[in-house]
Amino acid sequence: MKKIKLSSVLFTLLGLIAVPLSALAHECPPGFPDEPVISNHMEQSDIVSGVLSFDAVSDHGEALFVAPFNVCDGQGRPATTGGGDKRVADEPAKLRTSAPDADSCGGCHAQPRPGGAGDFVANVFVLAQALDPVTFSVAPEFSNDRNTLGMNGSGPIEMLAREMTIDLQTQAANLSDGDHTLTTKGVDFEITIFDDEVVASRGVNTDLIIRPFHQTGAVVSLREFSDNAFNHHHGIQAEERFDLNPAKGFDSDFDEDGVHRELTVGDVTAVTIWQAQLGVPGRVMPRDREKRHMVKRGERVFDDIGCTACHKPALRLESRLFVEPNPFNPPGTCSDPSVCPEYAYDMTKQGEGPLLEKGPRGTAIVRAYTDLKRHNLCDDDIRHFCNEQLAQGRPDQDGKPGSEFFITRKLWDVGNSAPYGHRGDLSTITEAILAHGGEARASRDAFVARSYREQMAVVKFLKTLQVVPEENIFC
Repeated sequence: MKKIKLSSVLFTLLGLIAVPLSALAHECPPGFPDEPVISNHMEQSDIVSGVLSFDAVSDHGEALFVAPFNVCDGQGRPATTGGGDKRVADEPAKLRTSAPDADSCGGCHAQPRPGGAGDFVANVFVLAQALDPVTFSVAPEFSNDRNTLGMNGSGPIEMLAREMTIDLQTQAANLSDGDHTLTTKGVDFEITIFDDEVVASRGVNTDLIIRPFHQTGAVVSLREFSDNAFNHHHGIQAEERFDLNPAKGFDSDFDEDGVHRELTVGDVTAVTIWQAQLGVPGRVMPRDREKRHMVKRGERVFDDIGCTACHKPALRLESRLFVEPNPFNPPGTCSDPSVCPEYAYDMTKQGEGPLLEKGPRGTAIVRAYTDLKRHNLCDDDIRHFCNEQLAQGRPDQDGKPGSEFFITRKLWDVGNSAPYGHRGDLSTITEAILAHGGEARASRDAFVARSYREQMAVVKFLKTLQVVPEENIFC
């Protein structure tokens, strides 16, 4: 049975009809009898005015996400590093290490369908993209080897991070100098204040902004994630990051590839909304009664051995709305209301499905099995998560080298998002559990101490947490 989007029905009833996209179209270099993959682009004014339906915006975002970009679209960044800095335009057009390394977002985010996770072969070498000259080495002194994470449920995750950030910053503003524990949504963060400023913290940067994306918690929003990724992986440059950015000289062809306005502000909004509205992962229970009984037993053991202290089964959102753009976006990522007027939708009513679960009194429940906090997973005996040598996007406030501190992995898609671990080098859930040291060592050892049948029950429980197969989605 074909899935029908609730938003399609809603906008039909309201009489809102999608209009054609912007006439902006790129041209191929002279002598290329080809054409761009994306023939039309979207303007921000058409999105926020309501001229375009939610489905039209989302569908355009999906087209951008799966498009295998070519040079006519602006693919490639000959005069720019993957970090967005100028360089001499003589580097390789494509390079697996320092990138550009992909034609399509969907080339890596593919399991179990576009927007999902990636196989080991799709790993990215984080921070190598900023090197000038480029590196041809995958050695850890040049980059952090990372597996592709799934984007399902990212809208609720971003909004959780925003609410937690506002709560933390509000609490800290009213505190005197000294050591303090801040609690938001049942998650504790330790900070030190001196001279009315946060000078040290654990689990979050000292600005107290929860960054829910990237495995070390380095990126604020889906929009920042997308702006970075398009430039890094494809050499497709967002106008908000380059053309409209005074730090880049308002240069509409900063990468000197001959293509202007490669991604409009509206394009980035559309691809952000598409990722935000991807179906929320859920539970896929076995039909056999005995197997269901084992799953429930595994869920109890998972809690008993302390895993839910970090992998919190549910966090509550005070608002059901996804609101774009994020007010905590960094410079170069659109947050100015005059350029990016606010656009919002109800995550419990609109989206791919399954939709976000409603809570009481306008709230929503996010069953992601995370606390959105960074933890140290290393100790003297267990060192699997200690192989990275480079710190990514944050000061080293925890007194440890590199990126030992990883944000608590969301488990709500663990049942069909193998492989596991930050590198994707663990093939089973059991291996991933046994690799937990440091702050998770007590829970890991408690798992080891349980009977084989109880261990099996935990694994079977975790395998029920999935990106819901399309045939199981009902709107």
